[in-house]
Amino acid sequence: MTTALALASSYGVAVRFAELGDWGDAELRSEYDPSVPEIRLSRAVASRLSEAQLEEFVALAVGHELYHHREAIREIPRLRDRAARESAADGFARTLLERPS
Repeated sequence: MTTALALASSYGVAVRFAELGDWGDAELRSEYDPSVPEIRLSRAVASRLSEAQLEEFVALAVGHELYHHREAIREIPRLRDRAARESAADGFARTLLERPS
């Protein structure tokens, strides 16, 4: 189990693959739903990846969305600027990828 998946489990956040809909030219790779809480990963994106790419995709996407979960539960402050929030989420995901599972 990756570090990101183990952390999601410890927070009680479900992770599953799902159809995330058509976003036009943009590609939605994952989303966080705080009402469940749940992280949904794009089945369409996952289907195009090799096994190694899929493992990295899952780790980075789950890590990114866990950052948003941590905002939602007020473990960390929510940054006002959307670009700054997304950059911080990406940075958090990369730290999880670097940790041993």
